Amino acid sequence: MQQNRLGNSGIVVSEICLGTMTFGSQCDKEQSFRILDKAVDAGIDFLDTAEVYPVPPNIEWAGLTEELLGQWLKTKNRDSLIIASKVVGPAHGWFNPPVRGGKAAIDRHQVRKAIEGSLKRLQTDYIDLYQVHWPDHEMRAEDTLGALDELVTEGKVRVTGTCNEDAYGLMKSLWTSERCDLARLDTIQNNFSLNNRRFEDELAEVCRRENVSLLPYSPLAGGVLTGKYNGGQYPKGARFSSYLQKGEPRQKAMAERFVNERSLAATEKFIAIAQEAGMDVETLAVAWSKQHDFVASTIVGASHEDHLDAIIAAAEVILGDEILKKIDQVSKGIPYPMG
Repeated sequence: MQQNRLGNSGIVVSEICLGTMTFGSQCDKEQSFRILDKAVDAGIDFLDTAEVYPVPPNIEWAGLTEELLGQWLKTKNRDSLIIASKVVGPAHGWFNPPVRGGKAAIDRHQVRKAIEGSLKRLQTDYIDLYQVHWPDHEMRAEDTLGALDELVTEGKVRVTGTCNEDAYGLMKSLWTSERCDLARLDTIQNNFSLNNRRFEDELAEVCRRENVSLLPYSPLAGGVLTGKYNGGQYPKGARFSSYLQKGEPRQKAMAERFVNERSLAATEKFIAIAQEAGMDVETLAVAWSKQHDFVASTIVGASHEDHLDAIIAAAEVILGDEILKKIDQVSKGIPYPMG
């Protein structure tokens, strides 16, 4: 599997990364370990987690994913794997994460609390890539970056990144790092898929010019691109089925962004393109994602090891100009299906 560099750092990773947010909710320990083993056997050496996982966030199991990953990691050669985790964003705003008494923030105190917890649960003395799960544009950027810089200096973290960020926030962080001589962000982890190409509007140019690597999450658009929601289906056990049918308002709004008339129509067309090309749509979607020059590694998730087959197959696929043109035609005909 091809290896790509994270930003300008010394870290190189497999072009496909295994996300772990299903571990502990949709997957029990045994299932999680089978997924991890299959991914690593296929050449994936990059694993992404977060202190608030699994999803949906719940105070009873926040941190469980890291615990499971730590138990598995203890049986492996730690230095052969690149582990990424995240400190939750601020508690005020769109979501109050179920950690630290509902008072989460990305200041020095909270970042310290978060890293101590993650290192303990992961049973390791360092995290390769430590990311801010979502930003706080109202606080001083140097307070967050300064806390992360200390972790790099102490060897608890190798490189740093951000998630769910916009062009303003990324550039403000990069400028602050230069101004204050602090560790520079090497990655950004944002939603990016055939059904959500907004990253290409502005952030892609920032990444190219500033040498920041995108780690796209949800390349299958939360499973929508598999077609499992087409035809009015609500598959049992699927995350958006639960959110749409019995989720609280925030979850329902999120699900409706992913599962709507336009996204399902686009999905139908992408499935047809994949079938015509003789591949699974999961393979098409991941291959498309990893072909972008600003992408270092595409983050995929699974709730069963068999789900990895079509995804791993994308490592051997380079989409030709004809297929790429057909994909672009769909995107032009149904622009921004996720809004």
